[in-house]
Amino acid sequence: MLARGLVLLLALALSGCAGMNIPGLGFPDPEERQVLELIAYAQRAAVMSAEQQRGAYGADNQAFDRDHSPYNRVRLALLLATPGASVRDDARAAGLLEPIAARDERASPLSLLASLVHAQIAEREREQKRAAQLREQATQLREQIDAQSAEREREQKRAAQLREQATQLREQVDAQTAEREREQKRAEELRQQIEALKNIERGIIERGRQGRRP
Repeated sequence: MLARGLVLLLALALSGCAGMNIPGLGFPDPEERQVLELIAYAQRAAVMSAEQQRGAYGADNQAFDRDHSPYNRVRLALLLATPGASVRDDARAAGLLEPIAARDERASPLSLLASLVHAQIAEREREQKRAAQLREQATQLREQIDAQSAEREREQKRAAQLREQATQLREQVDAQTAEREREQKRAEELRQQIEALKNIERGIIERGRQGRRP
């Protein structure tokens, strides 16, 4: 039951909900009171300005340097794990929480809180990793699409060049064919002229023979 209650309180605190009224709940156990104080602190940290967060980090870091107690460890980790915080450092927050994170639900309230925050950080890291993978896949897909588009453009350019070459070749063939036809026509005309000259020559020779007959 305590674990479920911590989940709800921590979710409200880290989402910046301002409606929590921690004083007056009256938890008798000192460590439970510490947990509630830490959750309230996480709530305040979520709405602090960047300058306030840096000031809180300096104070919390000094307190942790003086005393590595679970309370100081979780307090500093909560600040470092606050979404959007100017001092956010998920890796260090996870490292602070790891030694005291609960391994089962029978652990102390502080250990349970540390476990919940540690799990939240781990989930955030997984989501960031998945997001990074999706971005990488999207980038690779865009690169593939761009490469395919560039290849299509090159193929279209090559096809246009081939069509141009084919057109030029057809024009050359047509020109050569026309030239051969003209040559053949000239050769036929020359043959006809030669044949006509031969006929004239034969006629002259024939008349000469007829003129010499007695």
